[in-house]
Amino acid sequence: MGIVLASASPRRKELLERMGLDFTVRVAPLDETIDPFSNPADEAARVASEKARSVYPYCHDGDIIIGADTIVVCDSLVMGKPRSEADAFSMLRRLSGREHQVMTGLSVLTDTYEETVTVTTTLRMRHLSDEEIRAYIATGEPMDKAGAYGIQGLASMFVVGLDGDYYNVMGLPICTLAMILRKCGVKLLNC
Repeated sequence: MGIVLASASPRRKELLERMGLDFTVRVAPLDETIDPFSNPADEAARVASEKARSVYPYCHDGDIIIGADTIVVCDSLVMGKPRSEADAFSMLRRLSGREHQVMTGLSVLTDTYEETVTVTTTLRMRHLSDEEIRAYIATGEPMDKAGAYGIQGLASMFVVGLDGDYYNVMGLPICTLAMILRKCGVKLLNC
């Protein structure tokens, strides 16, 4: 039995390493487009499940596959990764001084089991000046992150508070994942 991460995200890889898991990374090309007319939580779960299912044919019998997809939702607008610096600016301007939700769809798939959930964390950002937003974008940090910010990086200076799982905001709800992995027979903390 091996663990396979169906994601190229360096943050998800880092979080699995922090959990002490041995795993491999397999990524299959997948259209991660979210349907703007569907429920965002359902869409995050759908994409996470599709990621896991897309690598399943390339895995061994007994492997445990983890798929995840993170989106940011503010005023019913779904924000994925910015396509340009102008897009990042628009996202950060919308989030400035506001509350929003980060939703991560998480799917764990085996030969005989699949569990897919969406975990939601609510964040509050302080007001950001246009100058701060431009300076943050110039670091390059927001360009590969949903909502155009990384809470674990420089954007930690923008977050006033959060309700929910901090690691969910990084892209992988660790507590929820640990509970699902235990159901699959994975030992964590040597027990």
